[in-house]
Amino acid sequence: MKFIRPILSVLIVIAIIIILFLSLSKEQKMITVVENNLGKKALGLTLKHYQDSDCGMVIDDLKFASQVVAPDGKTRFFHDHGGMIHWLDDKAFKDDAVIWVHSIDTNEWIDGKMAWYSRDEITPMKYGFGAYKTKKENLISFEMMRDFMLKGETMADPFIKKQLLEQKVK
Repeated sequence: MKFIRPILSVLIVIAIIIILFLSLSKEQKMITVVENNLGKKALGLTLKHYQDSDCGMVIDDLKFASQVVAPDGKTRFFHDHGGMIHWLDDKAFKDDAVIWVHSIDTNEWIDGKMAWYSRDEITPMKYGFGAYKTKKENLISFEMMRDFMLKGETMADPFIKKQLLEQKVK
């Protein structure tokens, strides 16, 4: 009797673990890459079904989302434009990639290299870049946004954040 109770306890724990693994395997898997986007078009995203290629987080809002289409048609997804720049920086195809960003002012996918960017948004990874189709005061080009990101001059830096927010108030 003394030996049956520990064995029974172990068997119950094993059964619970097996049930958990089986239930997890039935859940829908996150989409990280879509292949064969040879037309290099922006793809429609279903929220909470796509995973950020830079940080691995789930994309649950399109406001700061972006997509990178490699020359081979592989499309990767991001929930923060800064993370997209970070991920793309060391890729051999970075200059040939097609970039789509979700525009705040038009709520549509636009060419990321032609977009205008704010620097002081509250974004998922705190980089602060929001994309706009129409140029407005204080918006910067894609090249400037990329440079600020790669130099670390983003809202994630407390000193830069303070500067940007003070400029916004003026």
